[in-house]
Amino acid sequence: MASEFDIIRKYFTRPAPTAVLGVGDDCALLQPGLGMTLAVSTDMLLAGRHFFPDAEPGKLGHKALAVNLSDLAAMGADPRWATLAIALPEADEKWIAAFAEGFFRLAGRWQMELIGGDTSRGPLAISVTVIGEVPPDLALRRDGALAGDDIWVSGATGEAALALAYLQRRVKLEGPAREACLERLHAPEPRVELGGRLRGLARSAIDVSDGLLADLGHVLEASGVGAELAWANLPRAKAIAECADPALAADCLLAGGDDYELVFTAPPSKRAEIDAVGKDLGISLTRIGAAVPGKPVATLRDAQGKIISASRKGFDHFA
Repeated sequence: MASEFDIIRKYFTRPAPTAVLGVGDDCALLQPGLGMTLAVSTDMLLAGRHFFPDAEPGKLGHKALAVNLSDLAAMGADPRWATLAIALPEADEKWIAAFAEGFFRLAGRWQMELIGGDTSRGPLAISVTVIGEVPPDLALRRDGALAGDDIWVSGATGEAALALAYLQRRVKLEGPAREACLERLHAPEPRVELGGRLRGLARSAIDVSDGLLADLGHVLEASGVGAELAWANLPRAKAIAECADPALAADCLLAGGDDYELVFTAPPSKRAEIDAVGKDLGISLTRIGAAVPGKPVATLRDAQGKIISASRKGFDHFA
């Protein structure tokens, strides 16, 4: 059986030419680019909590990095380096090889280097830390929204949550709708390029990991503004729009996590530039409402202006 250090050398040691020092010492050594500040984020994925224990290892390797890249995207940061800490029930080299392949395939798309981490024996758990760079005055923070800003969302929300409902046998999905939802759940696409293009256009941003209303709520809280959202304007993927259970579809749309789209605010004067960015990247960008003065609460209204109540806002690890 492979040892801990055999696993590290064989599967997780890669050249890291942009680091001063990468894998193999007590610490990695990094030098940010001139005029740049570091953006750092960590996410943990636990078997049975964040993914099914029998998840396909290649897609799990992708997702473990993707959820962190999404945080960099939300800050408008360029990905640079990552560390990986993983606990494995056993040294299954076939599983490890597939996981590493999925991880490094996504890392390679962004020229991201693995510079360290840890391995241990234990219940399957994965923790990734990503480090990116962003000009300090252009970082897309949560506290930058102003009353009068447009509120935008990339893509559409709800498909990943609908996939989970399908796997839990709470809804039927078939054909392309099922495949699209499962892909969103198991192999999310972080909006890294979009985040970078929003620097200088958006005032604030966050990624949708716990639910549209919940994550937008963090921006409102940090910025000290409220929001008015139009139910009819919320973009809906085909599977959500055609779901046989409208109540479930609405819950997935508003409170489902794991979509990793970006919600951001920007002044109305930037509409044409933001539309152009969406067209250039081939990503739908939709204005769903506006930031308003008042308490940090998102109010959702129907076409007649009546308030729509949501049964829940999003995912909470301790709820």
